[in-house]
Amino acid sequence: MKPWPRSSARRGLGASLYLLGLTYQGMGFLLLLFALGAFFLGEDARGFAVAALLGVGLGRLLQGLGHPEAQPRRAEVFASVALLWFLVPALGAVPYWLSGGMGYLDALFEAMSGFTTTGATVLSDFGRFGQSLFLWRSLTQWMGGIGIVVLFLVVFPQLQVAGRQAFFAESTGVEKEKLTPKLRETARAVLRAYVLLTLLAFVAYLVAGIPPFEALANALTTAPAGGFSPNPNSFAAYAPLAQWAGTFFMFWAGVSFLLQYRLLFRRETRPLIQDAEFRAYTGIVLLAGLALAFYLYTHHLYGLEASLRHAFFQVVSILTTTGFASVDFAKWVVPAQAILVLLMFIGGSAGSGAGGIKVVRWLLLFGFLRREITRTLHPKAVLPLRLGGRVVGEEALRQVSVFVFLYTLLFGVGAVIIALLEKDFVVAFTASAQAIGNIGPGLGEVGPFGSYAGLHPLSKVVLILEMWAGRIEILPVFLLFSPELWRRLR
Repeated sequence: MKPWPRSSARRGLGASLYLLGLTYQGMGFLLLLFALGAFFLGEDARGFAVAALLGVGLGRLLQGLGHPEAQPRRAEVFASVALLWFLVPALGAVPYWLSGGMGYLDALFEAMSGFTTTGATVLSDFGRFGQSLFLWRSLTQWMGGIGIVVLFLVVFPQLQVAGRQAFFAESTGVEKEKLTPKLRETARAVLRAYVLLTLLAFVAYLVAGIPPFEALANALTTAPAGGFSPNPNSFAAYAPLAQWAGTFFMFWAGVSFLLQYRLLFRRETRPLIQDAEFRAYTGIVLLAGLALAFYLYTHHLYGLEASLRHAFFQVVSILTTTGFASVDFAKWVVPAQAILVLLMFIGGSAGSGAGGIKVVRWLLLFGFLRREITRTLHPKAVLPLRLGGRVVGEEALRQVSVFVFLYTLLFGVGAVIIALLEKDFVVAFTASAQAIGNIGPGLGEVGPFGSYAGLHPLSKVVLILEMWAGRIEILPVFLLFSPELWRRLR
């Protein structure tokens, strides 16, 4: 191996290039398998083949320019993660573009929605896609849900320092936790829990009567809290038993991967019960589900069982940012819709595939508010903020405050731009909220059985950027536009 220049290794750019190169090559080989599958199914394989060549070719070039042992600084890590999460969907859009008959902007929208597990779609005619494209569409969400870096940490052991730092930059939550001393073993543990949840969902959907291919595609998008379905009517097309099964597995998709692993493989229930975020998450589901079911039943929209089923299905779907639909809730009356819109701004658990602000951040914000009210009355009191028995540092509170401010700012700017373009406040508000929260359906034209195809091209660009920023928790995207970052990278 030729020696790596010390100056470049010191800057750490080599680690970022190496990570991007390996990722593109891995994507290229996966796309090649899809090209072969599409060919044997008699479907258009050109998009997969071209994307595979681009992935392998560009990946080899980037890997050659990089080095796995370069020492990346914090700036390089955040920049590489942000670029990774944009460049991977850019490559993943090629099959939709060349084989799916979409324009590249729509193809990029669909791919970004897939990898970020948003679930918003520009597909209005589901007959234009073959099985290979629908499976690719579902698999993009499955890969995006667990995290691209997590997958490649398991596959490529040579991702040493760069992979370690990128893992923590990519993962969601206030405090990043390791399950084992070795990060690669933690990534494997998370992947095992993720695969098992996917398999259990697949079997349950089969038992509930969903056709095999649709059961597989839906299972691949349930575990990551994604929401893409090959059926244009989502879960409304399936029997009540399938909808109850979907509610159950979406609920678990919104729980931290590490808690899932402890429950599924170590049979540890105490960490789950003692986790403050899980208790709050469960409480929100029960409270919102019962409130919505009561409203639906008392207003004679459905019978008792159907009210409970649709209420809990939609509450869990929106809260976990999955985005499946058991009914067209865009046709519900405003008070019922208002409950779901409120849930869009909460999100699932940190460390899961769910998007949104996350329950743990709201717990910290409310704790901070309570502490400041108490401090106003007792200015000399020492009031450490605790969560689950642990003291939360001021640094964590600062990070939460910055995140919520940037989240709100990006949502507001996006909603205003889309409102000016679409002349529809409901569409603009809910489309921006779902994109930044990686949720999927909005209201009106972009409701659960609607499509984003009719939006202005600039609206789609705004939503693509919001989906991208929301998946990597905003800050890395803002850093890319910071002059200070580029001065450090020089």
